[in-house]
Amino acid sequence: MGTRLLSEKLVKTRFPHLRYIRIHTSDKYKATIYAWTEDLQLTKQDALNVEKYANAYLYPYVAFQVKAYCAVRADKVPLVEEVPVEIVQTALRTNLNQFGILAAINRQFPYGRLRFKHYDVIHSIIHFDFDALKQMSESEKESMMRYLREMIPLGCFCEVCFLEDDC
Repeated sequence: MGTRLLSEKLVKTRFPHLRYIRIHTSDKYKATIYAWTEDLQLTKQDALNVEKYANAYLYPYVAFQVKAYCAVRADKVPLVEEVPVEIVQTALRTNLNQFGILAAINRQFPYGRLRFKHYDVIHSIIHFDFDALKQMSESEKESMMRYLREMIPLGCFCEVCFLEDDC
């Protein structure tokens, strides 16, 4: 399963001269790779090489495009936010599947259970339910969504229906 963190690691390993790499799901089944060298440049040849590599070797279900890192702001790519080490380690696993995602979230939020509901292929949205044993704050819900976005495949989005006892 190709997460953002794993994909960035693979691109950095393949192109070590690229100092700044950020990958973002730009649309369903599409991702943009933002890259710069230490000199804050992205040559046409580097962009072409990264795009060829990503489209040939990363994930066949995602169409990749490459842009200079400075386009992050114009494209309104959200800032990378801190996530727990366990979530990062899970996202970097090459054998990650839905069970690994569920287990990681359930360890982070032990007062409920995350369940896979269904995958909407047309819109590339993974739907989950979270059966909460207590009322969750908005910041807890936002944290869970942030953690899930780090562990779901590039080119996909996710939604969680929070099923709380007092709903």
